[in-house]
Amino acid sequence: MIGMYEEIKNKAEGTFAAHTNEETVMAILTDLNETQKTFLLISAKYYIWWKTPEEAMEFPHRILAQVMNIGLLEDMGKVIEYFSEKDLINILNTAEIGQFNERSWAFWHNRFSLEIPPMPVRNI
Repeated sequence: MIGMYEEIKNKAEGTFAAHTNEETVMAILTDLNETQKTFLLISAKYYIWWKTPEEAMEFPHRILAQVMNIGLLEDMGKVIEYFSEKDLINILNTAEIGQFNERSWAFWHNRFSLEIPPMPVRNI
């Protein structure tokens, strides 16, 4: 399992383990409304520049994580406006190795008053 780390408590869901599998991650963002889809398509162009926006939309959670990690303040405001706290906490809890830098990792956990767990690491 990629990015497995200790269970953390969050105020929205209780205790659960992070990053169980790709199916769990995909289930997080399945019912996107038009505003969310449009935001992710536009964001993909800037934050997932190595793929077409359409290719990037196959993994919308990765676009959202990338905006959360390196996004402009304006884009982070839209993330908070367009997505639920539960969605964003789930993005943190299912983060892949290297998806967040230390600063963003700490920022988003503090934003939701969560304990800051160790960042996902590769177990060899």
